[in-house]
Amino acid sequence: MSFKLTILGCDSAIPTVDKQQTAQLLNVNERFFLIDCGENTQVQLRKYQLSFQRISHILISHLHGDHYYGLIGLITSMHLLGRKKELHIYAHEILKEIINVQLSASNTNLNYPLFFHVLPANEEKILFKDDNIEISNFLLDHTIDCSGFLFKEISSKREIIQKKIDEHKIPFDKIHEIKKGANYINENNQIINNNELTTLISNLHSYAYCSDTRFSSRIIPIISNVDILYHEATFSKELDERANETGHSTTKDAANIAKEANVKKLLIGHYSKRYKDLNMLLDESKQFFHNTFLTKEGDVFDFDSF
Repeated sequence: MSFKLTILGCDSAIPTVDKQQTAQLLNVNERFFLIDCGENTQVQLRKYQLSFQRISHILISHLHGDHYYGLIGLITSMHLLGRKKELHIYAHEILKEIINVQLSASNTNLNYPLFFHVLPANEEKILFKDDNIEISNFLLDHTIDCSGFLFKEISSKREIIQKKIDEHKIPFDKIHEIKKGANYINENNQIINNNELTTLISNLHSYAYCSDTRFSSRIIPIISNVDILYHEATFSKELDERANETGHSTTKDAANIAKEANVKKLLIGHYSKRYKDLNMLLDESKQFFHNTFLTKEGDVFDFDSF
């Protein structure tokens, strides 16, 4: 199963020629989830040869423009290119009105079904679940309503114990249904319980996305032990007062969250334009959590590679 994260944009506030606003694409077994949608997202998808027609779900953390101004353009491009497949958007309620006004103003009737799912302002819940993934939101501490997102890989299948195949002479055409939980009836009509033949799949992946937020210790048990945590680090550690005023985090804040939550890897992003050398932010974060990485546009993080 594939589980890969592509960074489309990782800067804050104002886009420039070479730096784009926040957007990420998560591929879960060829199911594509777009996380935030900064101004130039559809161009970035083209740049990195990612088909936006394959995106089925879009999650918007909050309604500051650098996290959703690219959305209406992406929606209409999907329409103009003849999309028929349904699209699901998860965002705070007012965004539905914004989208409808924009479509109405241009007299656009989409070719495809668009479903809007209200992101609760003061509640944490499961937003989506299928056989591959469970997605939930968790509340962040920003200047407006804002949620992070937790992606947890799940599986309805189990791993078959290889030696049991030979021991019970299990034919190849029975393995698939055994992985799905079926018992096995051998040639002597004996029932071999599935629990004797299989184990739970243990290498399931998890990803936590922390959009704009002040340091918030309440999220630590929610994101505990995830494989990768993305946490904004807009400012260097000496600007903690500025970070608190603007509802953002410092490198130290992000690293301490990662450390306390016992995550495997920390990605930082949403950099303030004041920093020309981002390695300074990386070095600061590594002082508190060594396994920290800068996000850069075009980076792909394969969860199977570590």
